[in-house]
Amino acid sequence: MAHKPTIEYGIIGLGRFGFSLATALAEANKEILVLDASESKIKQLRSYTENALVVGELTKEVLEEAGIRNCETVIICIGEKVDVSILTTLNVISMGVNRVIAKAINAEQGKILEKIGAEVIYPERDMAVRLANRLISSRVMDYITLNDNFTIMEFKLSSKLIGQSVKHADLRNKYKLNIIAIHHDGTTITNITPEMLLQQNDILVVVGDKENIMKFEGFLSSKS
Repeated sequence: MAHKPTIEYGIIGLGRFGFSLATALAEANKEILVLDASESKIKQLRSYTENALVVGELTKEVLEEAGIRNCETVIICIGEKVDVSILTTLNVISMGVNRVIAKAINAEQGKILEKIGAEVIYPERDMAVRLANRLISSRVMDYITLNDNFTIMEFKLSSKLIGQSVKHADLRNKYKLNIIAIHHDGTTITNITPEMLLQQNDILVVVGDKENIMKFEGFLSSKS
């Protein structure tokens, strides 16, 4: 039997979260495999990928036949049906998939999913936290927490830094933050050099401890 090529992402379940995730990955030119019981949803996804399959039961045999084993990362988006979510996650992990991410709708479900070896996401909670941080600060454009302390945040540049070079702004020494990208005139620059000038309307993407990011946000927002 010929070895099947590896697929970047497998998505099981096409509710609002799973469908949005699948279309976003496909539009970013990522190779995806999607499974769902809904024929209409699978038909919609076939405009993005040929690897869209209607499946009834999510048994280990069905998952094997669909090719889930060939995915580098599998995201299980079945948070509402807790028993199906847990069993499907367990089956995918047992196949040896490199990275398994599972959606949870509450802490109890999340704990079980973590115990069986999955990374857990809470879409509603995470989006609420991101929205709250955008509402709290006029400078914050977007916000992703990687763990309890480590955060990536996008900031609208304030007049305090416009015209300064990255070296002169010196965020690494002043705030222990690293600039990982700059959005400038519709272009995202990731090759950040010390000589690069920070310009009007630039958006900085920085990474670091949440406490240090908050200090930097305070500096940008202060009037002094």
